[in-house]
Order: sequence, then structure tokens, then C-alpha cells
Amino acid sequence: MGRLFRQANGKSYKRKHGYKMVLWIFPYRNNSRPLIFWPFKKKNWAKRLADIFNTINRILKDHGLFGNVFHFVDASAIITKTALWAERDKAIKDGEETLNNAVVSKYAKDKDAKWGAKSKHNIWFGYKRHNTVDMRYGLIEKTIITPANVPDYKALKYICPNQGMVFMDKLYDCDLAYKTLKNNNCHSAVIMKNNRKTKNKDLDKWRSKTRMPFEGVFSKLSKKSRYRGILKVEFQNLMESIAHNLKKAVTILPRASVLYRA
Repeated sequence: MGRLFRQANGKSYKRKHGYKMVLWIFPYRNNSRPLIFWPFKKKNWAKRLADIFNTINRILKDHGLFGNVFHFVDASAIITKTALWAERDKAIKDGEETLNNAVVSKYAKDKDAKWGAKSKHNIWFGYKRHNTVDMRYGLIEKTIITPANVPDYKALKYICPNQGMVFMDKLYDCDLAYKTLKNNNCHSAVIMKNNRKTKNKDLDKWRSKTRMPFEGVFSKLSKKSRYRGILKVEFQNLMESIAHNLKKAVTILPRASVLYRA
């Protein structure tokens, strides 16, 4: 079996029509036809790149890099702008009490971004990145971008795996998340809230320890948005997810292919 990414060429150039052409070539087996993806028009960026992301993941699954047994689901912040004092002052001048999510789209340059919070001290303006990470080698299995005000458990239905045990934090400890897991034939490994009567502290401690090595996946991804608009931020997220999986594959594939054969 040849190396998965023995050659990888990417070329981009701008045509008179005002959009970029991108050519990706991924030869992944000896004497096999390479995968070629192009062009990328602005309207189809996210969809076309999502197809590439899924195609690459299917290839990696064929080589045994996805276990599809244990999964880690979590969300992280993507900051669009750190300070909106000018926008706040303008909103107050127009008669608004505060620059909240009900009116922020009128004043912020990024119309899709919203205020989000993980806690009282962790507040940001922008988006959320929701990822499902396969816990065999830490590859990103599914990913989606939402405005920052969307609760984590409401985005679970878009990234929930189809089987296996799913590790999640306390923000997913709700009936809707459990229903989503059940509908997708998944077993819950959610860390329960402290006010749950059925909470098992030893079990939750084990769950937290088990998922801890894979929390680093989010730390390696960008926490700031390069673009404005949810479509372009989704494009950025998919590019980063593809890069993360390819970097992991280049390191793991020679060893994984031997184990997969055995």
C-alpha cells in the first residue's frame, strides 16, 4: 500500500469572474486515480469543502484510523471581535438599553455573529465550533459552526455519531441530549451535573480522565475568526479540520496500517 499523501499539490488563482479556483490532488494508493476537487465558487465553498472533508475521512476510515467506538463531543469559542465599544455606544445613542443578541446584528459588521458564554467569566462575540472527535487517534469526525448563542446540546443532533459511547461535559446533561443519543444508537458517557440524584462521582471522574487527552484537539484549532459571516467561518473551520486530520494521518498512518492489517 502506498502512502496516503505521497504527493499533495494545491494551486489557487483568481479568474476574471472574481472567484478563486482551487485544485487539490490527493493520490492515496499506488497506480490509482487521484482525487481532484475544483473550482471553489464563493456560494459553494462550505458545501464543496465539506464533501472533501468527508471524502478524506472515508479514506482514513478505510485505513483503520477511525475506531467508531468511543467519541468525544464538545464545543469551543471562535471570536470574531474582542471589543464592541463603538457598536455599543451607537446602540445606546439609538435608544437601545444594551448591545445584546436581539440588536447586535444591526450594529456589528458581522451580521451572523452573536454573544456566547460558557460561564460568567467566559463571554465572547462570534461563533461556536462543535466537533465530534474519534477517540482512537484523535481525528475530527464531524464538525459544524453555529452562532455563539446556540446551546451545545442543541447542535448535538448535527454531529452525533451513529454508534458507540459518546463522552460529553455537563452542558450536555439534559433530556434533549439523551434523546439525541438514543435516536442515534449511542451510549451516554455524559458527566452529570452536581444536582443530579443519580450522579456517580467515581464514574464521572473516570469519564473526565478518559476524555482529557482529546481535549487538546480544540486547543490546536484557531480561536479567532479570519472572516465575517457564518459561511466563511464554516469554510475556515473545515480547512482547519482537514489540516488537523491530515497532519495526524501522516504521523500515524505507517504504524496504523500495520496494526490494521494484523
